[in-house]
Amino acid sequence: MKKINIAYWIVTILFAGFMLFSAIPDAMVNEDATKFMNGVLHYPDYFTRFIGIAKILGVIGILVPGFPRLKEWAYAGLAFDLIGAIYSITVVAGVGGGTFFMLLVIAFCFASYILYHKKQKAVMA
Repeated sequence: MKKINIAYWIVTILFAGFMLFSAIPDAMVNEDATKFMNGVLHYPDYFTRFIGIAKILGVIGILVPGFPRLKEWAYAGLAFDLIGAIYSITVVAGVGGGTFFMLLVIAFCFASYILYHKKQKAVMA
């Protein structure tokens, strides 16, 4: 139980940290975020702010204890965000370093989700 709990928090904090640090510039409509979202991916400014705020709420959802249904929705939303990012980057720039990095981040998302369920199962046993 203790090993699962430690592994869960390490993976989840790394995943949440990445998502939060990528969300803050989007939510603030930072110049670099706007340049990437508008110039490279051709998304409008209102989408940049929306996705940033949604990612921040998702991070809060996976870090706050309790609320298992909210946590499930938060994991789903963050996974959809990452899948959409991988698709968008691949369509615009092709398969490259950005795609592989995003696959690593989504692996942390899935690992955190799986460890969350293992942790829940261990608590109930």
